[in-house]
Amino acid sequence: MSEWQHLISVADLAANLEQPGWRVVDCRFDLEDPDRGRAEFAAGHVPGAVYAHLDHDLAGPVSAESGRHPLPDPAAFAATVAGWGISNDSQVVAYDGGPGALAARLWWMLRWLGHDRVAVLDGGYAAWEAAGEPVETAFRQPAGGSFRGQPRRGATVETAEIEARLAATPAAASPLPLVDAREPGRFAGREEPIDPVAGHVPGALNFPFAQNLSGDGRWRPGRALAADWQRLLGADPPRDWAVMCGSGVTACHLALSAAVAGLPAPRLYVGSWSKWIRDPRRPTAP
Repeated sequence: MSEWQHLISVADLAANLEQPGWRVVDCRFDLEDPDRGRAEFAAGHVPGAVYAHLDHDLAGPVSAESGRHPLPDPAAFAATVAGWGISNDSQVVAYDGGPGALAARLWWMLRWLGHDRVAVLDGGYAAWEAAGEPVETAFRQPAGGSFRGQPRRGATVETAEIEARLAATPAAASPLPLVDAREPGRFAGREEPIDPVAGHVPGALNFPFAQNLSGDGRWRPGRALAADWQRLLGADPPRDWAVMCGSGVTACHLALSAAVAGLPAPRLYVGSWSKWIRDPRRPTAP
């Protein structure tokens, strides 16, 4: 797949915005102020966009065993997607405030349900505004779509598998490279502003998701990302590997990075660190 199929520029979205079958989804969200994204959407958004709330639309109910952002029920999420006017032949473009962390979550979830016609707006809403493209404040309720989807097998990795691989001897199990998207301070356990336990899963590697972006907030070229991944994972990228973060959201940014770089798709550890630490018996590394 080309980079364009995963990322779309402001100019390309603007040129296709009125094309039949194109749907735009605004994913802006603030962990510290969960209502802020919807308020920003009401204040101005890409014309024709609908709004996706991380906690209500892109995650399911939190339980005592889950992480902070478990996946929703697949059938319920498919119904939500259809309510956004999306069908199986729609071209979907997701955006957030700029970095793409929330938009990448929707990108991954649609692909999880088998819908590959989805791209993330490079630079997000900040780039759209900076380019002087039109915005609107009114919400246009789209006609209902006919989206149907089924979870792809092997798209996720469960906590039990990670535990088993850590407990097994090297002769009994092959390693599963696990890459953590959190910033270095959180990964190393020097700081933890969100979760009650600091550190990381033993043996995990660190690839901060912000490393995917240039100084202007746009994505770095695929070949540059591929070089970064090669330095982390080696010259031969693993066929079976996984990505994680604090709650399974910014890990999707790494999955998108891997796609742009031409790597095999990683599995998503949905619960991520916030689920791993639910059981104090699970090992942690500083």
